[in-house]
Order: sequence, then C-alpha cells, then structure tokens
Amino acid sequence: METAFDLIALVVVVTAVGGVARRWGLPGPLLLVVVGVAASYVGRYEGVELDPELVLIGLLPPLLYSAAVRTSLLDLRHDVGPIASLSVGAVVATTLAVGYVAWWVLPIPLAAGFALGAVVAPPDAVAAGAIARRVGLPRRILTVLEGESLVNDATALVCLSTAIAALEGGITAPEISRDFALSAVGGTLVGVLVALVVVKVRSRVEDTLTQTSISLVTPFSAYLLAEEIHASGVLAVVVTGLVVGQASSQLQSAPSRLFERSNWATIAFLLESAVFLLIGLQVRPIVTAVGRSEISGARIVLAAVAVVLTVVVVRFAWVALTRGVLRRTSARGIIPAEDDTRARAAARDDDRSRFGWSAATVVSWAGMRGVVTLAAAFVLPEDTPLREVLVLLALVVTAGTLLGQGATLPALIRRLDLAAPDHQEDALLAAEVFQRASLAGRARLDELLAEEAASAAGGGEASGGAGGGVAGGIDAVVERLRTRSSDLADARWERLGGEVETPSQAYARLRVAMLAAERAEVLRIRATSSVPHEVLEEVLTALDVEESVLEQARPPSSTADREQDLEAPAREPGCDHLASASTVPSANTPDGCEECLRDGDTWVHLRLCLECGHVGCCDSSQNRHATAHHATTGHPVIRSFEPGEAWRWCFVDDVLG
Repeated sequence: METAFDLIALVVVVTAVGGVARRWGLPGPLLLVVVGVAASYVGRYEGVELDPELVLIGLLPPLLYSAAVRTSLLDLRHDVGPIASLSVGAVVATTLAVGYVAWWVLPIPLAAGFALGAVVAPPDAVAAGAIARRVGLPRRILTVLEGESLVNDATALVCLSTAIAALEGGITAPEISRDFALSAVGGTLVGVLVALVVVKVRSRVEDTLTQTSISLVTPFSAYLLAEEIHASGVLAVVVTGLVVGQASSQLQSAPSRLFERSNWATIAFLLESAVFLLIGLQVRPIVTAVGRSEISGARIVLAAVAVVLTVVVVRFAWVALTRGVLRRTSARGIIPAEDDTRARAAARDDDRSRFGWSAATVVSWAGMRGVVTLAAAFVLPEDTPLREVLVLLALVVTAGTLLGQGATLPALIRRLDLAAPDHQEDALLAAEVFQRASLAGRARLDELLAEEAASAAGGGEASGGAGGGVAGGIDAVVERLRTRSSDLADARWERLGGEVETPSQAYARLRVAMLAAERAEVLRIRATSSVPHEVLEEVLTALDVEESVLEQARPPSSTADREQDLEAPAREPGCDHLASASTVPSANTPDGCEECLRDGDTWVHLRLCLECGHVGCCDSSQNRHATAHHATTGHPVIRSFEPGEAWRWCFVDDVLG
C-alpha cells in the first residue's frame, strides 16, 4: 500500500511541477531538482537511496529508446563526427582528467579517481534538450547534443567497469581494448539483431495494442540480452531504437503510430521528470554519509570545486581543440554550391550556419550531468576508498551543472543570438511537402483509374471499375478524392500570408464548434446507456482524431513583421526555371488579383508571375487565377505577393525555391 501511495505521489508531483514550469516558463528539470531536495528533508523520504539497478535497468533503457525511435538516422549520419567526438573522445578525456585531479586532491588510488571520472563524464542531454527547445536552439546543435547523449553513457559505463576492475585487482591494456571492443561491437550487433527480430514480428502484427506492447518490452529485451553477454546494453538499446524508428513508417498503421507515439511521450515525460526528482532526493543521505568521513570539510570542498571546474574546463577545451573537425562535419549539407546572394550571405554568417564559436560555446556549456552520473556513483563497490565522498562529488557535479549551467544556458543562447528554428520557414517547407505528396497521391489515383478502365475495356470487371460498381458513380468518388488531397496541401499554404482568416482556418473554427456539439450529443447518448460502450468509444476516438488534425490549421506568427522576407532555404540547383527567374517584375495590379478585381471577387493570398508581372489569387481562393494564368500562358514561376514573403514556386517542376 505504501509503495502504491509513493508511486501515485511521484506521478502527481512531477505532473504538477511540469505544469507549473510550462505555465510560468520555468526550467522544469531544475525545478524538480529543487523539489526533490526539499522532499529529502521530509520524514517519509529522508532515507530514500537511489538503487542503481532501478536507473540502469528500469529507467535508462526506456528513456534511451524513446529518444532513439524519434531520432533521424540521416541527421545522425550528417553529424557523426561531432557526435563521435563528444560521446567517445570527450568522455574519455574527462575520465582521465578528473581521475588525475581527484587522485591529486584526495587520498585515493588512481583507479578510484578514474572511476569518479567515468561517473561524472557523460552529460545528460535530457536537461539540455528540454531547455534548448524552450529557448529555441538551432536544430543542428540540438541534434549533436541529443546524438551525444545516445552514446556517451555507454562509453562512460565501459570506462567505469574498467576502473572498477583495476580497483579490484588490476587490468592490462589489452584487456581494456578487448572490453571496449566487446562493448561496442557486441552492443551494436545485439541492437541490430533485436531490431531485425522486432521488425520481422511487427510486420506480421496488425493489432495496435499488440504493436504497442511489443514496443514497450523492446528496450528491456535489447538491454538485458546485451548485458548477458557483457556487451553494452545502452548501445544495444540505442541501435535498436534507431533501426525500429527508421522502419516504423512501413511497420505500423497510422492509428498504431499515433497511439504508440502518445504512449512513449507520456512515458518519457514521467520517467524524465522522475529522474530529476530522484536526483534531489539523494541530497540528505549523501550529506549524512559524508559527515561520517574522516576527510576534513575543507578538503572535500576543495575536491568538489576542483572536480566541477575540471568537468567544465575539459569539455570547453575538447570542443575548442576539435572544433575544426566538428565544423567541417557539421557544415556538410548546409551551404549549397549555387552562387546566389542568399548562399553567399549564409556562408559569411559562420556562427549561424557552421560549427562556429557561438555554437561551440553553447555545446561546451550544455554539459549538464544527470541521473546516470548518480546511478553510476552508486555502482562503486562498497570497499572503494572514500566511497561516500566520491558519491557526494558526483552529486555536486550533477547539481552544480544542472543549477549553474542549466539556469544560465537560456541567457547564453539569447546572448549569442543563435538562430532559432524559423517556424515560418518550417510552415513554408511543410506546405511544399504537402503539395508534392498531394501531387503523388493524385498521380497514383490516375494510375488506378487507368488500370480499372483498361480492365473494364478488356472485359474484366474490377471492383468499382469504371464507375458501374460504385453507388452514386465513380466520378463523385474521384472528385471527392481529388478535393480531399488538394485541401490538405492548400491548408498548409494558407498558414502563410496575411492576418485575414483563410478558408481552412474558418473551416477549422466552425468544424471545432461542430465537433464540440457532436461530442456533447454522443456523451448524452452514452448517459442513456442505449448504445454499446465500444460503439461510442469508436465514435469519440474518431472525433478526437479529426479535432487533432484541425489543430494543424492554426497559423504561425505573421510574416509581415519579419526583418527579412521569408524565402525557401538555399538548396542545390536543380530547377532551371527558378535559376533563370532572378528578377522581380513590377506588378500589373499591385492592389490585388487582376481577374478578381475585374470581376468583383475576393481572394485568400496573392501570387506574382515572374515572367510578366501578373498578380493572381492562390489555389485556396475560389478562382485560383495564379494557376489558371500558368495553364494559359505557360509562365513557370510565381513569387509570393504577400507582405514579408519572397519564396517562389515552379509550376513545371513542382519545386519550392
């Protein structure tokens, strides 16, 4: 009963603190640490001691897996240099540096110093990622930090096991190399093997609950299997998550993906929050244990300051020394080969587009330690010299970096003026993706109709072929399909432009009101117990899914107040029409759509033909005069004629430029 109460209290506290942090714009991880410290002085929880197996087996695998399945393998491939440098090189360098500093300050063997170094070496990007997302860190830097966190724990745990082996009886250089190889290669192979099995099994499962259940046991299976053969369970979980995440679009149905994504988001939130709460809860038992140590308080303070400074300085030094490699690797794919004004300006802006000093400073400062550091500290054998002091130092490093670096990281990011993700540019790219997906879908529809028509002409009777087998006729079905496909793309284009309510936004506003009434009616029916519960749940779920889709109609902030006009990101040249459309002609009718002004109609957004200066209305408008102008004249490229926008579109190649 007491355990159940504690679990419920844990969920209530982390949920409440998370809500307060989001409501008031506070850093959630730091707030949870403070709450945990306060709770450690409450009688019921004053003796709580972190069980390392709880973290290493119960918390770490699902947290790593939930991060890995939503991580892009392509992004990791682009940033493999920085990630490998930080997750392996920086961890090893920190282990060695802290080991020598601790050995110099405290009366402990060098192996014990290296053990402490391995404990405090791996940064925890959970806190960095949460803070960086809230402030708005460039995606490339965030990818490096999160990619580092997927691997650095494995490196640190191998270093720790090596140091413990040295403490217990010595270990040779060949044995160290063997352990590293077994950990890395074995963990990778186990991860690939588990992923292949999971992919094979899930490809034969259609039931959503079964799919989700398999997903929940996957990280624990990979971790335990790898640890059984003395390989890296952490690395096995990460590899499994990356492979399964890459294959999820082929493995699962849309409802299954929606359901599983929601589950993992909830699990990750609760576990991540619990991690920081547990860190705070460790304060009192650790301080009490150190009070019984024979080492003076002054020497412990000196050791704490020295270790924290070493951890911070080594990361800065490592990033500075390896910045050349980081910069070359991170710059790949950002600056295109085309020699236009935008590309040259981006090339000059070194800190924003490449791994410049501003980016390096943020990466260096975003080295907060987390629960893995504390869990690893408790893995130290009971007979380790000055074990209680080493555990305290691990706590000081964790709390010091979380409270010091974590609290100042948002101000540092703002001070360095690093370019946050551009939500308006994201909206433009999303519109392009929806447009191209819509074109692909309609092309496939044409192929299917042609196949059915050919089958009907050849004497075969296809299901629904040629319209004869479809109630109401196939033409109505085809028109409905084309309209639905176009609406999804048009809704994304409507998110750009001015402040006037667009058709999609009006539709969403009115449809949400309708859905509220429909949901109320379903609930009224449920109260009468006249319809089976399962039927009502199916209807309510359908209403929820539709309402969640309608949320996408909400526009980003207006482009009219941008310092620079919204353009498409620079890319490799590929469209001759866009390349040749380098000048902007004067608008024939600067007050609006030429035909709409003539006929007294209205429009949603405006497009300018870069061939002749014709101003036409967009495809979300009733008359679609811009597209009609292209169909009549063959002029290929239009430019947005909305305030704050300068993106272009080629009708011929269906390319954004």
